[in-house]
Amino acid sequence: MDKQNDATGVMHYLKKTIDDHKEMVEKLDLNKIEEVASEITGCYKNGGKLIIFGNGGSAADAMAFATEFEGQLSSRDKGRKPLPAITPYNTSALTAMSNDYGYETSFVRFVQANAKRSDVVIGISTSGNSKNVLSAIKSAKELGAKTVGMTGGNGGELGSICDIHFNVPTPSCSIAQEGHLIAYHRICALVIRDLFGYDALV
Repeated sequence: MDKQNDATGVMHYLKKTIDDHKEMVEKLDLNKIEEVASEITGCYKNGGKLIIFGNGGSAADAMAFATEFEGQLSSRDKGRKPLPAITPYNTSALTAMSNDYGYETSFVRFVQANAKRSDVVIGISTSGNSKNVLSAIKSAKELGAKTVGMTGGNGGELGSICDIHFNVPTPSCSIAQEGHLIAYHRICALVIRDLFGYDALV
């Protein structure tokens, strides 16, 4: 392939990617973003914490989501009080639970050890059918915690069992994850606004 054709192919790919992302953003449910933010705000006002988990890229999203609350969302947000948010990614514990109890329940004991009625537990799964996410969300519900599912596609089983379901309606795993990233940044900003009185993303 010559350079001109190669460049044309790259530009076509980039344009399609941009178009796909525009379509994804237009379909985001802003009311659900506000609903999740309101639930988290209430959780923090009542002395609760967040517990967040997922697999693969969604595990990375879970850690980033938690970090925004404990750290800072922007330079304007640097001086505020940290907000408690935890994830189950202690390597020794996670591999031990997976080995001893099976990967399908790898997050369950973390939830059982840490979740309280005042907490919000967030499971992230682009398919909505990740078995270890489902089992942990079910445990959280048994403990009385509020549950949030962040999914792609048609939402899968996770969409039907959690208290609040935020769905990015796309069959693409990567686009769903990018929709989740947009959502959790806005969720963090709304929580910070409601708790501390300023917009951290301005």
